[in-house]
Amino acid sequence: MLPHQYKNLVPFLFLILISSLCFTSACTSTNENKIPRFKLISTEKFLFKSFVDCNMAEVWVGDTFRIFPGKYGEDTLWGYSDNLRFGNGANADEAFSRTYEELIMPVMPKNVTPGEDGLHGAAWFETVYQEAKDPSGKTLYAVYHNENYPWNYPYNEKTGEGYIDKYWPQGLTGVTSPAAVCRIGIMKSTNGGYSWDNRGIFIEDLQPRMILRPHNTSNTFAGGVGDPSAVASGEYLYLFYGEYGYPGVYDSAQYDPAKEWSAQCISVARINLSDLDNPVGKARRWDGKRFNGSPDGVGAPVASLQIPMDEGGGPASAPDKQFHWGPSVSWNTYLNCWVMMMGKVESSSWKGSSIYISYNFNIELGEGDNSQQWTKPQQILNKPGHILWYPSLQPMNTPEDIEERNTCLKLGKRARLFFKDMEGPKSEYLSEYIIEFEK
Repeated sequence: MLPHQYKNLVPFLFLILISSLCFTSACTSTNENKIPRFKLISTEKFLFKSFVDCNMAEVWVGDTFRIFPGKYGEDTLWGYSDNLRFGNGANADEAFSRTYEELIMPVMPKNVTPGEDGLHGAAWFETVYQEAKDPSGKTLYAVYHNENYPWNYPYNEKTGEGYIDKYWPQGLTGVTSPAAVCRIGIMKSTNGGYSWDNRGIFIEDLQPRMILRPHNTSNTFAGGVGDPSAVASGEYLYLFYGEYGYPGVYDSAQYDPAKEWSAQCISVARINLSDLDNPVGKARRWDGKRFNGSPDGVGAPVASLQIPMDEGGGPASAPDKQFHWGPSVSWNTYLNCWVMMMGKVESSSWKGSSIYISYNFNIELGEGDNSQQWTKPQQILNKPGHILWYPSLQPMNTPEDIEERNTCLKLGKRARLFFKDMEGPKSEYLSEYIIEFEK
């Protein structure tokens, strides 16, 4: 029995206990129920009538919604391409309805020869960051995926750049085709996208990290970093990208598939917004504790986005293992969180029929390990027999999307789900669903 002098404390202590239990319960409930709900609403097929082979980048320039699909430059495997063009509309649906003939070809930097400084290989615009300090909205920075081969970008002993044609792995089109190496660079436009200036490669893996024969048999990449999506948070541009290289020097005699897997999947790097004009050497990869990894060093992937090896996950160089790839990240103003769409490789040559979604509830990505706190990917769509690439959420022609100037980087309660469907001899970039979120 409590002494008399403590009896008056009982209600107070009971209140503290109950409050503590309620707080713990509320925290547990909040964490358990934090994952947003969504539903897919079937729509008529919305087909984009031109070439897309990456994330669809876009911005608002004044009252014009502008998209940047396509591919530009030399490609050892596929040939030269001038399909990187842009289209305009009063809203997203109008821009996405443009035909190939209605798209505008920008002035692009020319490819240079091996040994020269400049643009080597082909480029795909994955994200366009709009300089907030330019009231005209015409100063743009395109984050581009770049691909090269030993034939168009041979190894340079002085710089360590380029690749060596020895034990080179097979590519997508058969035994005589080479696998590509992907890198990530930045181009700049000061006239809203009508012309572009190459600012250089700012994230890459060099020759020692290439995964060669006999171990690389997936018909994907020899190594490198690519398929990026970039978002601004604070003073930085955060780059989410696929990592396909070996975490260290590849040695066929010492090769370890578990070690390769440990450093692959979707990784994160960042670069200060003030460095976008001269980005070479300025980016830093997440190294497992902080953004301290060099632009061509070994980083650490987002652990929650990796597929464990005992669940079928494995190295990207293997033809029978699974991994997530091709992130598309946006800020959702309705959910008040970041949303990431991604594909899933299930066998060789990038085959996979499903699309996944993940969330990050940290507004500021630079604090602590906030950039790593993504929820376990949740399947959003599966189309057996199809090959689905480059899923992304896109705005529509709704008054809200127009008023809020929404793009693939900022969305609300409802958005279109676009993806590239590689079924059969032709491929299509299309939408068949609207996604609607619930808190």
